[in-house]
Parts: sequence; C-alpha cells; structure tokens
Amino acid sequence: MMPIFTLEDVSLCYGTTRVLRNANLTLAKERITCIIGPSGSGKSTLLRSLNRMNDLIPGFYCCGKILFEDENIYDNGTEVHHLRQKVGMVFQKPCIFPKSVYDNVLFGVRHLPCTKKSEFPMIVEDTLKAVSLWSEVEDKLHCSALELSQGQQQRLTIARALCVKPKVLLLDEPTSSLDPKSAHAIEELVKQLSSQLTIIMVTHKLDQAKNIADDVVFVCDGQICGSTQAPKDQGLNKSYAWFEVPDLVAA
Repeated sequence: MMPIFTLEDVSLCYGTTRVLRNANLTLAKERITCIIGPSGSGKSTLLRSLNRMNDLIPGFYCCGKILFEDENIYDNGTEVHHLRQKVGMVFQKPCIFPKSVYDNVLFGVRHLPCTKKSEFPMIVEDTLKAVSLWSEVEDKLHCSALELSQGQQQRLTIARALCVKPKVLLLDEPTSSLDPKSAHAIEELVKQLSSQLTIIMVTHKLDQAKNIADDVVFVCDGQICGSTQAPKDQGLNKSYAWFEVPDLVAA
C-alpha cells in the first residue's frame, strides 16, 4: 500500500494546550480510513491538520512533519489553496452557500483557470450523478440549495468538493446530523468514491467504521493509541474484535 500522508512526531497545539501529541502515523492511498475515539480526544483536530484548516483558528501551531505525497505541508512556502484543492473537506453539518444548486456545485471550479465556462453544465451533471443526486435535483438546479433536505445538502457539499478533482476527501462526521436513511446513502457513496480517491473520515459510530473502513485509527486522550496498520501487540487488527471492548463501545 502506498502512503499518501505520513505523520512524523506530530503535536498539534492551541496556545499552550497540546490536543494531539507525538503522533506517528501512515495513511494509505486510495483507501477508506476511519478515525474513531471519545469526544475531545483530538480526532477532528487531526483531520483538519491534513489540509491546514486549523490555521484559521487563533493560536494553533503544528510541531513535527505532516507529509503529503512526500512533501511537508507545514513547510514555509506551501501554497495552502493548492493543498486544499487536492485535499477537500466536508463537515458535520452541510455547509451550503445561499446560492442555487448549480452555483454551489461550481463554486470552486469557477476559480480554476483551466476550466471553460462552456463545460460547466456537463461538470454539474456529471458531479451530481457521481453523488447520486442528479435525478433528485435536475429540475431544481437554479433553485436555492437551502430548499434541499439535509441529506441532499450533504451530498451536494460532497459534490462541490469533488468538482475540483481532489486526491483526498476529508469527512468530519458527515452523517452525525442525518436521519438513518440519509446516513446510509452517504455511507454507500463513500464506498463508491473510494475507488477514485483517498477518504479519511472521523466517526463516532463504530458500526459505521466497521462497515465502510479499510483501515481504522483509534485516538484517545490526545494520542494515537493504535491503528489497523500498527503492530498486532497494540491490540488492533482487521478482525475488528476490538470493537467489542466495553470501554471503546461506551466511548
């Protein structure tokens, strides 16, 4: 398995508070990795560090190296907007702009100089089909995206992220605010997309991780306590027997 991200002795801090400390981890290319652990353990901070979204939070800094395709993304001179084009992100609640469905999909593409305006309609159709949303919104393309259901809005945000053709998609609990039917639709979409790009996803739902993940990372008390790529003596393996541990289930 080829690595796409490598963390080398990484600590993530807000001011004097270390949220994640001394993390060493390899995340494999073109696989689904789920990050699990108790609330407040540093999962989302870890996820956001992979495309430098934490930079927007006052007092944040990163020690150590986070390598994306063998380049340290925290080096001086890193073009963060280019990084975020390659490493997209979707949040817990749908982040919908007060624009039409059509304009939401194209929001990032409009800023790419290599894309012709004449290609926009086909880009919208192809991307919405990729997230199984086209048949539901093809007659609502120029209506406000705020009129869509929450499940549709979340698929729309994924479509918007996919539109700029990222190599990695970061998902921060993307089904936490959805009903079971909509959550299942997102899970099936994630499995479909994994053949095209790398997906790294934070989830509190152990059954969800067990269902969709190729690899799992367990974060607790600001430390990476193990992963499916870790040595067996750390207690994690592909059998997922560790899902039955009461303390983890309760968390």
